[in-house]
Amino acid sequence: MADGTESPEYDPTISVGSATVPVTTDVDELSKIAAKDGTLLEAMEINVIEQEKRTTQTSMGLKDVYTVYLVETRTKDGANKALGQESTSLWRRYSEFELLRNYLLVTYSHVVIPPLPEKRATIMWQQLSTVDNFDSEFIERRRTGLEGFLRRVANHHKLCQDKIFHGFLQDENGWKASVNATGFQAKQDSRLKSLNAAFRLKKPDKRFEDLKNYCTNLQSNITALLKLRAKLADRLYGIHKIHGNYGRVFSEWSGIEHEMGDGLQSAGHYMDSYKDYIDDFMAEEELIADQLKEYACFADAVRSVCSKQEMLQYEVEKAEELLASKTQLRDQLQGTAPTKTFSWRGLSSKVFGPETEQVKETKLRQVKDQIQEAEENVTRTQKEAEEFVEEALKEIDAFKKTKTADLKEIFINFSVLQIKIAKRGITTWTNTKECFEKM
Repeated sequence: MADGTESPEYDPTISVGSATVPVTTDVDELSKIAAKDGTLLEAMEINVIEQEKRTTQTSMGLKDVYTVYLVETRTKDGANKALGQESTSLWRRYSEFELLRNYLLVTYSHVVIPPLPEKRATIMWQQLSTVDNFDSEFIERRRTGLEGFLRRVANHHKLCQDKIFHGFLQDENGWKASVNATGFQAKQDSRLKSLNAAFRLKKPDKRFEDLKNYCTNLQSNITALLKLRAKLADRLYGIHKIHGNYGRVFSEWSGIEHEMGDGLQSAGHYMDSYKDYIDDFMAEEELIADQLKEYACFADAVRSVCSKQEMLQYEVEKAEELLASKTQLRDQLQGTAPTKTFSWRGLSSKVFGPETEQVKETKLRQVKDQIQEAEENVTRTQKEAEEFVEEALKEIDAFKKTKTADLKEIFINFSVLQIKIAKRGITTWTNTKECFEKM
């Protein structure tokens, strides 16, 4: 791997407490499928088919209410049939999806890890602004997002071969212990460390600096677009709903008219349908908005790659500074470089007398050993940084291509939906006009 981290081995029998939990299907065979057929998604169907609200009792006697999602995998026809079972299904909580993503983020720091759907509803039009985390429509949209996350991971040439990911799909009981056993949390870089590296870099890589600025602008534009869409959706929804008043007035009016009654009654029915059909269209538009939100979150995923590059570059610069310091110290001991105006060594020499040649030789040997160690450290950190940059730039190029194709499809689908809404409105008003013509 580019960041020097090997993918941890998946242990099919991890001890949980005093019990040993076996894997229900052969995770190793799943790895063979991924390796043989390119990506796991080409060989298997991966779906999150339903969701369920559950309540458990905590140790403190409190109720813990949460949602679980049923993850189903099925081997495709013609794919490798090495698995003991052609299909599996298991329940996962949202927190387990978070654990999987955090593991992937640490283990594959050069990869743009797909984001998860939002945990709480944000940037929604007014009609949905009071939705809670257990609202059926919100949970359904989250289910769709979680399914998309798993498919993106399964379609990545490296992520799809990770055994911890395979365990997530196949081992309901022992997986959580296995992923924690990898110790990935200890390798996780702190936010403070990331900020420290970003601010103290002397030679930042312009490619990654430009990429961070691009991500900021991308996220800003998508957020602005989502806010505008939410405002327009609220107004459009209100306009359609207020048309129900037309239906009520026409229906009441038809009761006092003999010649015009049928026409007014029919027109009222069309106005009622105009009021009602907007609900389905708004639900469809919300799904498209969720796809845009995903790319706003993708910007954070790309910035995470940039932060890792900054930390690796910072490690290189610290190693180079240490080498330069040790080299200067060696030159001073050899008398080939001027000493500092004030130093503890100089003060000690004045107080206790000059150092003997034997002491100088001993210090010189120690410094030379430290220089050799520092040179090896510089070589190691430079190689690690160079390999990371090479792999990261490939991943970012692939992300950009996918992003262009996805955003193109999202904008086309949004445009088609607006056309459908407009055509439905034209049809409704055309039928209403015909009702009036028949009066």
